[in-house]
Amino acid sequence: MQQLLNILNDFDSISLEEMDRVKLMNRTDTKFAFTIEKLIEFLPKITGKFDVLEINGTRTPHYESLYFDDNQFSFFKDHHNGKTDRFKVRIRKYVESNLLFLEIKHKFKGRTDKKRILTDDFTLELDKVQKKFLEKHLHDDKELVPTMWNSFQRITLVHKELNERLTLDFNIEFHYQNSTRKFDRLIIAELKQEDLNRNSEFYQLMKSNQIRPYRLSKYCIGSIELYGEDRLKFNRFKKKLLYLKKINDDQL
Repeated sequence: MQQLLNILNDFDSISLEEMDRVKLMNRTDTKFAFTIEKLIEFLPKITGKFDVLEINGTRTPHYESLYFDDNQFSFFKDHHNGKTDRFKVRIRKYVESNLLFLEIKHKFKGRTDKKRILTDDFTLELDKVQKKFLEKHLHDDKELVPTMWNSFQRITLVHKELNERLTLDFNIEFHYQNSTRKFDRLIIAELKQEDLNRNSEFYQLMKSNQIRPYRLSKYCIGSIELYGEDRLKFNRFKKKLLYLKKINDDQL
């Protein structure tokens, strides 16, 4: 961890306010997965191209999320079935900032649109204001219940010139009730762009290291790990999940 922090100190910092220019609430996302050792190898190669987000003195802030779905796991099933119009709903806490938002992520024809409202705290039962917000943007009156807690640390890099942001998630953990799953060596990188640009430095870095994009959300990973085949069908995701586990266990 100290080696990672030392490398991050070589990046110029950027504040939350300065990062407003790349909110990218409507965007394309491209995901990659590799080990934390690879991250330590990759970061020095892009130091001069990106700034790093710093919040209250930390460049590896913590995030906590509570995800919601209905009792039939409709959001998960939409993703598994390859539906091009699908949603995720969560309350996310940005720990160092002490900010919480109820967030909707809408994936539609390859683009991600995020809507959110401030909330005071995590809640297991959504109130009237929150339900009205969800009904407006989900176009559906689903009875949503909590299904999973997720926590991780994140490095956020902001391109110095392009309208592009790169998030690097690590120390990823999922839990609900008595079940816990950890991915402590896995890095999930997500390149967020206004429009897909395969010529960007990070995309080319992945290509040169033969790391191909993959599609599987943390919500789906955690749902499979916590609920398994007793509750969920996930045939289409088995190879992807095995790939991530091999990375985490350093078998690739």
